[in-house]
Amino acid sequence: MQLDWEAIQAASAAHPKPAAFRPSYGTAGFRTDATLLPSTVFRCGLLLGLRAKATGQAWGVMITASHNPASDNGVKLVEPSGEMLAQHYETHATSLAQAETDDDVVSLLKGLAEPQTLAGEPGKVIIGRDTRPSGPVLVAACAAGVTAIGVQLLDIGAVTTPELHHTVQTYNQYGALEEQAYFTNLLESFRTLTCGHAPLADDLHVDCANGVGAQKLQQLEAGLHKLGLQLQLYNVGEGQLNHLCGADYVQKQQRFPAGLPATSAGARCASIDGDADRIVFFTKGPDGQCVLLDGDKIAALAAVYVVKLISRIPGLSAAEVSIGVVQTAYANGASTSFLRDELRLQVACTNTGVKYLHHEAKLFDIGIYFESNGHGTVLFKPSLLQRLQDMDGHVCVMQLLAVSRLMNQAVGDALSNLLLVEAVLQTSINMQDWIAMYKDLPSRQLKVHVADRHQIVTTDAERSCVSPAGMQESIDAVVAEYPHGRAFARPSGTEDVVRIYAEADTQEAADSLARRVAGIVYDKAGGIGSRS
Repeated sequence: MQLDWEAIQAASAAHPKPAAFRPSYGTAGFRTDATLLPSTVFRCGLLLGLRAKATGQAWGVMITASHNPASDNGVKLVEPSGEMLAQHYETHATSLAQAETDDDVVSLLKGLAEPQTLAGEPGKVIIGRDTRPSGPVLVAACAAGVTAIGVQLLDIGAVTTPELHHTVQTYNQYGALEEQAYFTNLLESFRTLTCGHAPLADDLHVDCANGVGAQKLQQLEAGLHKLGLQLQLYNVGEGQLNHLCGADYVQKQQRFPAGLPATSAGARCASIDGDADRIVFFTKGPDGQCVLLDGDKIAALAAVYVVKLISRIPGLSAAEVSIGVVQTAYANGASTSFLRDELRLQVACTNTGVKYLHHEAKLFDIGIYFESNGHGTVLFKPSLLQRLQDMDGHVCVMQLLAVSRLMNQAVGDALSNLLLVEAVLQTSINMQDWIAMYKDLPSRQLKVHVADRHQIVTTDAERSCVSPAGMQESIDAVVAEYPHGRAFARPSGTEDVVRIYAEADTQEAADSLARRVAGIVYDKAGGIGSRS
């Protein structure tokens, strides 16, 4: 492939990499302090520009740091299918981002370009961003990379991460950039699922994390009101992004978000994160405490609903349809027992990161995956969809097809997940029954700062450490002291920390177990700062 290498080198020189900065493409792409990222995002523009030129398809770039503080930013790269970047290309993205000189950048790019041929028509790169102040600067850096390759950049402005994925997918299918089509699909799918059922009496209170999701829910508000769903939106941009609010805060801290006024016991509440790819629900219990309905509970609700629909379709038995739920080690043990022992579903466990869950979920006819943080979706195998479409218009067939349209088939989507939960609560299961499906084992998550998190090597879907030597044996020994105890340590894919998870039969025991495991990690893996 012939490119203007002098122009590429000149553009690279205008986006120098900070000294000693060695970014790595992790489970959520590149993510760090926004001031360090222009060179990385520029080089991502080069990489995807090259892929677009070779394939003739549209590729995607999302500028976001999701639930991180507003001072951070990041970049996620999206395949033409709308799915996350193929793992073998993550290595190329990391090599380019870490290249020390402009000559190195050009050399790496030549190595990638040489075996590729030009497509008949050049593709495009579609870019979106969340509402962070650093977003426009990084969009400009990406644009410089894409245009240096000779490819057109389509900037769709402030969007949610799932919307960007959906846009890339549909643009490659239909060749149109129509945001309203995304909203219309959500509304019409919700209409099909709730048709003939009375609306819920109470409003849904939504904490929007002061992020881009607030703008999109405001665009949906009127249409949902006509369908009987009244939203009360909070943290819509007047405060700091993700600060004491949002899905990550509520799920990790198990506290009500700041900015949400006092609600009555039993009121339906939800929190999305800064780029609207995560959602958790919660309510106030009789004792005034926060009752969390996290990704595990959303997965259970979706599984119960899907199983119910399939059981009511004439000529289609549950035995003919493989339904699986994919979890990570962070899934509460009680949720795993409910899915496996009560619903009799297949339950798989993967490494943390939606790219792993998504891949595993695609193996089932219906694959339900959610991380406990509220990131997930429900995938439908095309062969099952074709079979359903060939059936008669039984109401449960139409509803199952509506679920497949509502749920983002490329990536987890807080807005579609919100509407699925609301549809199920309106038509099938009330809030109290959802809460009572199973009782979570008390858990606690902690972080430990270490000199090098990469020395922690795990196996068994990150539930066991094989390095440093002796660490897992020490963890096993303390876990054995706690009834229903379970704990693991894993290096974060997004931060320079080791994450600790512990659960036990009481909150006091879970807290104690987490602290003791954190101490083991600190001692065995070179902890820095206070041991606490």
